Amino acid sequence: MDSKIIRLLFFFLLPINLYAAEFQGSFKQGSFILGKTDQNSEVYIDKKKVRVTNDGYFAFGIGRDRKNNVLIKIINDEKTEIIEKKVFKKKYIIQRIDGLPPKQVTPPKEVYDRIKADNILIGKARSIDSNLTFFKNKFETPLKNSIVTGVYGSQRILNGKPRRPHYGLDFASAEGTPIKAMLDGVVTLAEDDLYFTGGTIIFDHGHGISTLYMHLKDVDVKIGQEIKQGEKIGTVGKTGRSTGPHLDIRLNWFDVKLDPASVLELN
Repeated sequence: MDSKIIRLLFFFLLPINLYAAEFQGSFKQGSFILGKTDQNSEVYIDKKKVRVTNDGYFAFGIGRDRKNNVLIKIINDEKTEIIEKKVFKKKYIIQRIDGLPPKQVTPPKEVYDRIKADNILIGKARSIDSNLTFFKNKFETPLKNSIVTGVYGSQRILNGKPRRPHYGLDFASAEGTPIKAMLDGVVTLAEDDLYFTGGTIIFDHGHGISTLYMHLKDVDVKIGQEIKQGEKIGTVGKTGRSTGPHLDIRLNWFDVKLDPASVLELN
C-alpha cells in the first residue's frame, strides 16, 4: 500500500478531542476558573452539573484547602470526555490582629441568634444559581491606589486566639472613600449592620459566582438593583468586626470561598 495512503489512514484513525474545554485561571487552591467549551455541551464539575452559557462559557472555583484533583466531565451528542486537572497547593501566612473588642472575638451568647440570622442571609445570597453571564467578563479593583493589608487564606490570630482563616482581600482606605462595583451584577443582599461584617453588599454575577463587600459606612444600593461595573455602591467604613477603616471583599462560587486576587490585577 502506498505510504501516503497509510499516513492518511493513520491520521483519520487517531482519536480526535472534539469537545475539549479551554480554561482561564490557575488550578491552584482558592482560584476562580473560567471555562469555555462547545455551546451545546453539558458540563459537570466533580459530579455537580453547572450552567453553560449560549456561547459555551462556564465557571467554578477551587477551595482553599482542596487537595484532590478536579474532574471535569463534558457531554456532547452522547459523547463524553473526562478532563482531570491537578490542584496545586498555595502557601498561606499567619496574620495577627490585636485590639479588637472582646465581644467581636468571642461573641456573647445573647447575639448568637443575630449571627445565625446574618449567616442565613449571606448563605441565601450565595446560593443563587442564575443565568446571568456577567461572570465571564474582566473584574476591576473596587478601590484605586489602596494598600492591601489582608490576603486570602491567612490564618487569623485575633487578640491572641486562633480563629478561622481570612477568606477575603482587605484594602486600607480613608473612611468615606467611594467603593466601585468590580463587575456588572444584581444586588442580592444590602444590609447596613450585620454583626461581623457591618455594612454589607452581595452581588450575583451568574452561575453561582458572587462578590461581597464588607465593613461599609454607607450602603448605596438596594436588593434587586442591577449595577454596572465601576458604579459607586457605597463608602469605606469600619463597621462590624473591624479595627479601622478598610474594605474587605470576598469572591464565591456558591459556598466555595475563593481568592479575589485570582480575578483582580493588583498594583
